[in-house]
Amino acid sequence: MPEQSPPRDSAPPPIVGRTSAIRALGNRNYRLFFGGQGISLVGTWMQNLALQWLVWQLTKNPLWLGVLGFSSQILSFAVAPFAGVVADRWRKHRLLLWTQSLSLVQAGVLALLVFTGWVQFWHVLVLAAFLGLVNGFDIPIRQSFVVEMLERREDLPNAIALNSFIFNGARLIGPVIAGVLIYYVGEANCFLINAISYLAVLAALLMMRFNPAAKRKMPPRHVWDALREGYNYAFGFEPIRDMLLLLAAIGLVGHQYQSLMSAFADHTLHGGAKTYGWLVSSVGFGALLGAVYLARRRSVLGLDRVIGLAPILLGFSLIGLAYCRYVPLALGLLVLLGFGVMTQMASTNTLLQSMIDDDKRGRVMSFYTLSFVGTAPFGSLWIGHFAARYSIPSAYFVSGCLCIVCGLVFLARLGRFRQAAQPVYERLGLIKRN
Repeated sequence: MPEQSPPRDSAPPPIVGRTSAIRALGNRNYRLFFGGQGISLVGTWMQNLALQWLVWQLTKNPLWLGVLGFSSQILSFAVAPFAGVVADRWRKHRLLLWTQSLSLVQAGVLALLVFTGWVQFWHVLVLAAFLGLVNGFDIPIRQSFVVEMLERREDLPNAIALNSFIFNGARLIGPVIAGVLIYYVGEANCFLINAISYLAVLAALLMMRFNPAAKRKMPPRHVWDALREGYNYAFGFEPIRDMLLLLAAIGLVGHQYQSLMSAFADHTLHGGAKTYGWLVSSVGFGALLGAVYLARRRSVLGLDRVIGLAPILLGFSLIGLAYCRYVPLALGLLVLLGFGVMTQMASTNTLLQSMIDDDKRGRVMSFYTLSFVGTAPFGSLWIGHFAARYSIPSAYFVSGCLCIVCGLVFLARLGRFRQAAQPVYERLGLIKRN
């Protein structure tokens, strides 16, 4: 495909004269979203941990943990591109009310099955697949909705960093609470709390105020034409294509460490549910540090190098885990791992949203979602099979080596990346025109 010129309009200007790490909270709608989403995400991370622990206790086989990861994400892979078209065509605010409500129902059904003792492995797979379908729409819609909550477009990079902050702050808190609850009262309470937590984000969405005249709609056209336009727009521009391909590669070979985390805590480190909770929270703590680092940055300049270095840090952390048999050392390695994962994903998100046009934002962010969610189910299958055939440490070692290779390849192309992105950087005022 021939190279296209970079996107031409509606990119947010650089941040000038605003150094506060929480400046995006000055926007009322975003402040509501931040509070509601923060509460809901704690419940989400509690459910994620409880679900994996439940499956491990039901099966005691790492292969089935991989199957759980596959079933929870394969439908996201199928619908994410179409979700971008939906996001560009209809009101994102109304769509999010639907996706969050359906997620509440899924958590409630899961809680009921576990409380009554009726739960079976196939129930978990079906409910995980249903949530994956909902998330396939929810994630790109929510990502592209951020800019509509902001009165000051220059706050967009900070808002994205704060989104990462609450996501990973919840990952720090939620698993610890879940580990304690599982140990004392069982998994069902984690699912119930998650269902209740969705009420916070629904309330926040209902309290938001928008100017209907400000909404720019995509012209009516066939869904395949709209999808093709979005694909050509994203993959015809080398910097966007490189970022998405790297994210997809790391989603396939690197992010699947989490599919084996419950087995790693129990089988390799000889811990229990509380140990598992601390391991997942350590990832959240590292990611939280990464979010703070990005929130304090004053511009997007230099994030391209961060995007290349982050997978290398992730890779070395995974290799360290492959040889680790000591819980405190594992916690430290997972802090580094969380920092690497978060900085790559959030930096990619920030650069993408700084470059793209508003009328294609939903479709491009659907490809962003597809890059890590879409490859994840296949990554879950391969790492689950590999761990069952060889060992969990061997799977982590191979995964880490592949992450390092991917990061080095991206850094080797960084010169071409910056050359192609230079017109965009000039328009944003990040570098001076020649």
